[in-house]
Amino acid sequence: MMSNTSNISNNVNQFLDFINQSPTAFHCVDNVKTILKTAGFKELNENEQWNIQQLGKYYVTKNGSCLAAFAVGGQYKHGNGFALVATHTDSPHLRVKPVSKREDNGFLQVNVECYGGGIWHTWFDRDLTLAGRVFFRKNDKIVTKLVHVKRPILRIPNIAIHLQRDMNEKFVINKQDHLQAVLSLKATEALNKKKDENDKSDCSTKTNDGDSESKKHHSELLELIGDECQCKPEDIINFDFMLADTQPACVGGLKNEFLFCPRLDNQMSSYCAIQGLIQSLDSLTNDRYIRGALLYDNEEIGSESAQGAMSEFTQHILRRITRDNHEQSIANSFLVSADMAHAIHPNYSSLHDKDHKPTLSHSGVVIKTNCNNRYATTAFTSTIIKEVARIDNVQLQEFCMRNDMPCGTTVGPILSSRLGIYTIDVGAPQLSMHSIREMSSVKVFENYLIFFQAFYKNFQQVRDSIEI
Repeated sequence: MMSNTSNISNNVNQFLDFINQSPTAFHCVDNVKTILKTAGFKELNENEQWNIQQLGKYYVTKNGSCLAAFAVGGQYKHGNGFALVATHTDSPHLRVKPVSKREDNGFLQVNVECYGGGIWHTWFDRDLTLAGRVFFRKNDKIVTKLVHVKRPILRIPNIAIHLQRDMNEKFVINKQDHLQAVLSLKATEALNKKKDENDKSDCSTKTNDGDSESKKHHSELLELIGDECQCKPEDIINFDFMLADTQPACVGGLKNEFLFCPRLDNQMSSYCAIQGLIQSLDSLTNDRYIRGALLYDNEEIGSESAQGAMSEFTQHILRRITRDNHEQSIANSFLVSADMAHAIHPNYSSLHDKDHKPTLSHSGVVIKTNCNNRYATTAFTSTIIKEVARIDNVQLQEFCMRNDMPCGTTVGPILSSRLGIYTIDVGAPQLSMHSIREMSSVKVFENYLIFFQAFYKNFQQVRDSIEI
């Protein structure tokens, strides 16, 4: 850990480690699994029968990038309902295309596509690496392995201002032409290829010539992946690879008050939701509800996937738990959709409604409201969360978009409409959302952790107090 974090709490240091070890949604879920296992959660498989017990702690995954965790109250009976938090694990990034082999003017490049709505100019002149998962053959089996190359191997260089004099006035990116990453020099690759051919001149190993990965990707890249997986390049079948920044997450600012991190949107919500669930377990014995955290993939591209909030994954899980009491259970349930929120920017304050300016200095969790249902918050669901927060003195803030600007959305409206469940949208305030490096504050993070613990612990008390 960097020296300037010596006076930072263990909570923050552990979160920074989590972010640094989670360059992709796959790594994020894998690290969450480790946290849950340490806390005594048992893994369930979708293709097996489940036996859910009171005080049981469980989790199930989908595609390695989506996870649902549950802790069953000691007084739970079928039909009582759920206290749920929904977040997402993915962030905008550049993803390696199925055919990545690209050469131009002596450079070996990696062909990429844009995932989600990233601020793509922030990816220029960064020391980048690759991370993701690899499928390969091993002992007549197809296995998968997570890979995170821990050194800079890629870069998207800017054009010199001498060649584009108006760059500072209008920096325009062609996403097809200008975001292709440099991997190596062609001369280097040619020398290695010749050496490799000499070394393997007596080797009779062949691949499917029409479908060979060596035709789709640079040999140097496949060799690197093979080294990471401890397999031969010709055994690699396929992979999901994303580009990621190599600069670690850290604290910053004059008083170490800021978080400078990649993927705060939305790994910060995912991490805090899981930690809040775990930290609330000491009050589980007297709870009539099932507490749950849902971490979806593909929110940044619309959630329409088997592992996204638009799928039947949630319905399948909840029905398997509630059995014949599903509809009754949903009527008694509540969901917190947790995604990051827009803090007021000191240089662009006019872009906020003047009465709805969440700040990093206030540190309160943001309640997000939009009457056109871009957020799922209602007066009823907001009332519940305000009472939940009041009991533990958790700070809150309000956000509503300007009338003359479009409003983003979350998994909240999706789940609210598909499940018919009472839902609220909340988030932690941040700056630089969808940049390669984002910004929030230490106090915001600490308050966010407390908020989720308070929700799981206090929901039953608040729900029982409402005469509606």
